[in-house]
Amino acid sequence: MGDQVKNNRNRNTALFLICAGVFLILQRLIGSFPVVAILIFLLGFYQLRTLGNRKGLIWIAIGLMFLLAEHLAAVISITLLSLAYFYYQSKKVQKQDYHIQKQNILGGLRLGDEPWVLRDTSIWFMFGEVHIDLSMALIEQKETTILLQGMIGDIDIRIPEELGVSVEAFSFLGPIDVHQEREHGIMNRIHWRSPNYETSNHKVKLLISYIVGDVDVKILG
Repeated sequence: MGDQVKNNRNRNTALFLICAGVFLILQRLIGSFPVVAILIFLLGFYQLRTLGNRKGLIWIAIGLMFLLAEHLAAVISITLLSLAYFYYQSKKVQKQDYHIQKQNILGGLRLGDEPWVLRDTSIWFMFGEVHIDLSMALIEQKETTILLQGMIGDIDIRIPEELGVSVEAFSFLGPIDVHQEREHGIMNRIHWRSPNYETSNHKVKLLISYIVGDVDVKILG
């Protein structure tokens, strides 16, 4: 599992460097012209929403970098506000004395290719991918809280049907799919709870919030 996480991080780093390189070259050639930024942004949005291609997130990120290139102070402010909200939420929802907490500019998390221990977890990525399969999780607590937040993210979570689960997901821009519910467009929010949540021996609470995100939570039947 360690090698796979490392490979995933290397891939994310490579994609980020490619995006940054393309951004710098285009900025050099044509400048940070708003129309170009909007066209790139719309290209990514079209790929993500219409074609279902998650690589559209890369184009969305490039478009956002164009739009915000001349407003670095605004980018830093949004990042700091996002981090502050993450720390506030983590302190609010994580009731255990010990929980896993991670924050990175660029990162990735993949759990479920082999058995793993599920614990209370809070994760913030500025750019990142999260893939979690709870069917392989070894659950020690009666109720576990997973907090996922960031700026731009691709979130893919698989949950066995016997597990009680509560999902609160928000994406300012980008689709959210939770079981049979779907929201897409702008300011998307879904609150969903499995029918067996109150009676289940083990419960998982998912709190997901991204500025630009593709959130997919599936129940394995």
